This record gives sequence, C-alpha cells and structure tokens, in this order.
Amino acid sequence: MLTRVVTVAALAVGGYLLSRQIKKGSGSPRGSTVEESIEVNVPVNTAYNQWTQFEEFPLFMDSVHEVRQVDNTHLHWRADVAGKEKEWDAEITEQSPDKRIAWSSTSGVSNGGVVTFHKLDETTAKIMLQMEYAPDGAVENIGDVLGAVRMEARRNLERFKAMIEARGRETGAWRGEVTQH
Repeated sequence: MLTRVVTVAALAVGGYLLSRQIKKGSGSPRGSTVEESIEVNVPVNTAYNQWTQFEEFPLFMDSVHEVRQVDNTHLHWRADVAGKEKEWDAEITEQSPDKRIAWSSTSGVSNGGVVTFHKLDETTAKIMLQMEYAPDGAVENIGDVLGAVRMEARRNLERFKAMIEARGRETGAWRGEVTQH
C-alpha cells in the first residue's frame, strides 16, 4: 500500500513539473531552441557543398520524407513531426558559401535557424546547427520537454557525418549567396 501511495505521489509530482516546464517554455520567442554541432573529416567546402543539396536531406534525416527546392531561396518540406506527417515552406534568408545557411519557415510548421560551417584544418570542418521551433499540441510539447528534437538533430548530424565521410566528396554544390533580409 505504501509503495502504491509513493508511486502515485511521484507520478503526480512528475506530471506537475512536466506541465510547468511545458507552460514555461524556453524563453525563446518562437518556442524552443536546439543547438548541436559535429566535426566531420572532410574539408569545409565539401561539407558546405553537400549541405546545399537540400533534396538529399532524406538520406540522413530520418523523419524527412521530401525536400523540394522550389527556387534558390524557397524549399517545400514533408516530414513526420511527433508521428504526424506535416508539410511546410521555408525561405533561405541568408547564405554565404562555406560559412552559413539561415532559414525561416513561411507556412506550416514554425521553425527557423542557421547552420554554420567552420574550417578546423584542411581536412576537418565543424558544423553547428542552431534551430528554433514551436511545438504544436501536447505530444510535441512532451517530446520537446523530453529532448526528442535535440536527440533527432544529433542523430541527423551523425548520419550526415557518416554519409559525407564515406563518400569523401559532395554530390553537388550551390555556391551562390543570399544576403540577409
């Protein structure tokens, strides 16, 4: 009996703390923030060039079904978000070869961020991802509190590393610039 009371009390406290965390959010105006980085054993231009091949994102992003590049600055995404298929449009707001790609969603799933590329030496680069997103509904909020998006971002970067290091070269490149707006 005492064990049952302690278990119920622990669940109640856990539920209360979880609901407070969900209501509090991260303080970010869009919702929550993820920051992850990884070192890849390829030159910075190889890592950057491959990252510009947005339509190949499903090769290393598990939940992404499709990315369609509409033009130089617009993408259409289709992916699973917390077990539901969702679609959204995004605009590349800044792009500088070998340095950074920033984006912001323009419809659907609210997200935005920047991926930066850093030359560590002639054969090694560091990729840093900073992303803001707005969880929608109870399941996404619980996943957010449990760190699901951060863990998925980490795994995606690890799969990108494995893919680009196995190839040793990019499959294409877009070296144009998009000035911040």
